[in-house]
Amino acid sequence: MRRLTGILILMISLGLGWFWLDYRTFLEAPMQVPQEGMVLDVPKGSNLRQLAGRLQRQGILRDAGFLYWHARWHKQADRIRAGEFLIPAGTTPPRLLDILIRGETISYRLTLIEGWNFRQVLRAVANDPVLRQELEPGDYKAVMGQLGLPDIHPEGQFFPDTYVFPRGTTDIEFLKRAYQRMQAELADAWSKRAAEIAVSTPEEALILASIVEKETGVPEERELISGVFTRRLKIGMKLQTDPTVIYGMGDRYQGNIRRRDLVEDTPYNTYVHKGLPPTPICMPGREAIDAALHPAPGKALYFVANGDGSHVFSKTLKEHNAAVRKYQLKR
Repeated sequence: MRRLTGILILMISLGLGWFWLDYRTFLEAPMQVPQEGMVLDVPKGSNLRQLAGRLQRQGILRDAGFLYWHARWHKQADRIRAGEFLIPAGTTPPRLLDILIRGETISYRLTLIEGWNFRQVLRAVANDPVLRQELEPGDYKAVMGQLGLPDIHPEGQFFPDTYVFPRGTTDIEFLKRAYQRMQAELADAWSKRAAEIAVSTPEEALILASIVEKETGVPEERELISGVFTRRLKIGMKLQTDPTVIYGMGDRYQGNIRRRDLVEDTPYNTYVHKGLPPTPICMPGREAIDAALHPAPGKALYFVANGDGSHVFSKTLKEHNAAVRKYQLKR
């Protein structure tokens, strides 16, 4: 019996030693990841046991049980995150767990451009190959309702920037993020506004900024253009800005503004109506917002494009008409 007991103890010791050696080798040896790396998709609701089994069946992981029980022992099994992960060549099982727990997901980008209108924003979001589409087709009011913003007109409400997001992000989540970013940028800019401005609310500042955005050809002129519009608003002079007319025309605009378009009574025609239009006409960037709230001082009430992207500014209608003849009618 003593001899049998000794043999049994020896066999158990050898087995435990082999198991421990195999376990340590498993932890230290790189998995069978291709040299160029691999993309690992972990769907929402997945657990580590399922994931480990899938990796073993694919020949990437040698032993799913080792990975699972190692994670359980270190209280990591319930901490893995869903998403799309880039697993580089040479990754060991512990490093895999670290990547999954830290949430080092692959990031994608989508840029919203300054000056885009809401229709262009929706088109870019809908055409993105990574964003998960959940918005139902409908008019703008219906779309904003799906975002939880049913009483807000969508134009100009989304901040133009490059947004980074993981696969699985929905179009609704993306747009909510851009909306919240605009609210934050607008609030910050409003808190730093100059004293001599013609707008009385952040919403009016956003409308004016959208006009400045569409009228600006060179960045150095934003404050000058804002100054012209600010002075016109203060003295009750019509803004008479073409981008608002174009916005009011909608799909009818085909590249040219005709005389009858300038006298058409749309809510956005600033040749017909005094003051600001009812909503923004595009997404203004932070620079345009800052310009709307920090107009350049001066006496100019007019400006006209000179053909190279910049403008000629005039104090009087006589000077302005001369500039129009020189730079517009001649061309």
